[in-house]
Amino acid sequence: MNLKFCILFSFFVRNVIARGGYRSTSLSSAAGFENESYAGSGRHLIEENQSHHPRTDIARGYMTNSELERAVKEFGRRCSHISRIYSIGESVRGFPLWVIEISDKPGREEPEPAFKFIGNVHGDEPVGRELLLLLANWICDNYKRDPLVDLIVTKVHLHILPSMNPDGFSFRRRGNANNVDLNRDFADQFFPWNNNEDARQPETKAIMSWLREMRFTASASLHGGALVANYPWDASLDKRKNYYACPDDGTFRFLASIYSKSHYNMSLSKEFEGGITNGAAWYPVYGGMQDWNYIYGGCFELTLEISDNKWPNAKELPTIWEYNKMSMLNLVASLVKTGVHGRVFSSDSGRPLPGLITIKGINYTVKTSGTLADYHRLLVPGERYEVMATVPGYKSKATHIWLEKEEATNVDFILDPEVSSDGTLLRSICDCGGKSRLLSIGYFWGTHFEVYLVLIVVLAFLCFLLTRRIKSNLLKQRSPPKRSVLTV
Repeated sequence: MNLKFCILFSFFVRNVIARGGYRSTSLSSAAGFENESYAGSGRHLIEENQSHHPRTDIARGYMTNSELERAVKEFGRRCSHISRIYSIGESVRGFPLWVIEISDKPGREEPEPAFKFIGNVHGDEPVGRELLLLLANWICDNYKRDPLVDLIVTKVHLHILPSMNPDGFSFRRRGNANNVDLNRDFADQFFPWNNNEDARQPETKAIMSWLREMRFTASASLHGGALVANYPWDASLDKRKNYYACPDDGTFRFLASIYSKSHYNMSLSKEFEGGITNGAAWYPVYGGMQDWNYIYGGCFELTLEISDNKWPNAKELPTIWEYNKMSMLNLVASLVKTGVHGRVFSSDSGRPLPGLITIKGINYTVKTSGTLADYHRLLVPGERYEVMATVPGYKSKATHIWLEKEEATNVDFILDPEVSSDGTLLRSICDCGGKSRLLSIGYFWGTHFEVYLVLIVVLAFLCFLLTRRIKSNLLKQRSPPKRSVLTV
């Protein structure tokens, strides 16, 4: 009897753990949740063991934070021709949040899209940090050998943050050193419980500052506990578990499907059709990084659950890498294989114009970069779109495009200045200082160089003649009068 009871009890516990069941109580209460029956369904949020020294070290075979740091720096030395290493900040305990940038021109601003991968958002989901180092090294080893790698290195700026939560990894728990779930620590569009940026965790602040300094077209964070590609919205206004579509729902489904279909078996999921899911339909998450990226960062972010087991045996990592490798590469390459891309210029001076790009029928605006005025608008291929460029002080322009499959479209806009009733040009109120101004001067000189050179030579010669004439007159005025010589 006792044996039967133990077997039944162990079976029950195993199924509870597989379904998960962890959610921050304070945030759920703040949002007004009364029923959290679905809070742990699907995403397998296993409540971690709070002990800092578990009896069995589940991280055996995984890189420690020190080993991860050495691996990142070693990569930077080995692949310095196509990479740079930098930090976006520090964790609560002062560990640097190291980033690898991969590009044929790392650190330089170019009219190219940028993609970022973020791993280890939750400390107890370490598979992503291992896979991201494998990805970086695979790209380095296969540059100039693999066409897909060459496309990524030469046409995209890829940024990889292996661990957003190194402290949580050290503690073998979900939250950071303050035991805060970083994927509930961002500003939320529905409930303003954490809109005070000063009160956020340093890891969260680092991500937010990163997106202010750098413009990313798309992004993906790597998680564990399920096998699915998750897309916005992650939350719903009514707090219910229902499909809640964002303005770019079609584009997000397309991006999520790229990952799922390129994966070994994600698209074969019996739980999620096609291996993809809308976040709110799975279960609502408030204060998440995914929705914040789309709303405040202008970045199309997916949440990728890449392993059913949060802490798989380290021996399984090579297999998990092989299952996800093509998905990761194809997702990054999609930035230049589809969508509409281009720049915005002024017709009167030829300078780049920072402005806005909109698509008719989609309530979402993409900003151009401030310096080069380039834009990269991801869209579902195989459809017709009306694209419009808008800059204050200039006449907006729109054009119709047909977006081919597996082929991006390039559209540059040249805008005319608006003219007031008295004939005065209405200049743009955008910020055109700093690098943008220097770029404009360079463009201005380069376009009419021969004409300006002739004018400069002529003006210099006239100045020379005028200077000689003035000096001659002065000498005549200052010289003493000649004496009269009388001869007798």
